[in-house]
Amino acid sequence: MGSAALHIARTGLDAQDTRMRVISNNLANVNTTGFKKDRASFETLAYQVVTAPGSSSTQETRYATGLNLGTGVRVQGTMRIETQGALQTTGNSLDMALDGDGYFQVQLPGGQLGYTRAGNFTRSPEGMVVTSEGYQLMPGITVPEGTTAITVGTDGTVSATVPGQTDATQIGQVQIASFANPAGLQALGDNYLMETGASGAANLGIAGQDGRGKIRQGMLEGSNVNVVAELVDMIETQRAYEVNSKMISATDEMLKYINNNL
Repeated sequence: MGSAALHIARTGLDAQDTRMRVISNNLANVNTTGFKKDRASFETLAYQVVTAPGSSSTQETRYATGLNLGTGVRVQGTMRIETQGALQTTGNSLDMALDGDGYFQVQLPGGQLGYTRAGNFTRSPEGMVVTSEGYQLMPGITVPEGTTAITVGTDGTVSATVPGQTDATQIGQVQIASFANPAGLQALGDNYLMETGASGAANLGIAGQDGRGKIRQGMLEGSNVNVVAELVDMIETQRAYEVNSKMISATDEMLKYINNNL
């Protein structure tokens, strides 16, 4: 019985250690553009059924509650919280923030498509609109040489003004990807997410339509991490870890008592 209690307390230590890692990652990315915080979800391990509820206690009666012994806890998974981060004005014409749901689509190395909320785009030497790593925004948009001004509408319409023309010319359309289950996207690092079977296929469309967010030019979306809330969760996790540690110490002392006195 003592070894079982030690095992249960150990699962509690492992679970709280994982939760602390999630919180630590959230706090580390408090200033990351477009970052969405994660939340650890817990679940119980299998129960040992000693006496099943409703089983016969005598020939005429049945147990009302039974006896079930838990075997611990584990982290079921992490859930990405998709709440909107604060929009920050930058004044950069190729900075774009999504005010609402959806993702920008970029082409990663090897032809794989990635999705991101970080809209800090720039121009490549060839005039393509790319990320800071040089990954092309999809569908591709090429800015003409000599462009003096770039305008991005809330619907993603991109227009450029070039010398010798009084009116801006439309040069492309930023399309926004939406998913049936955004929480099912796989995080790749570098602010990129990847489509999975859980997320469903990407559905490209016009910003501001069918539930997609509008594009705000000259702005970036900040992280949605609330430092105060994360610190509260950190203290709670620390206390839970300490309680499980004390459980191990208490169980060890009980086992020592048995060994020394019985």
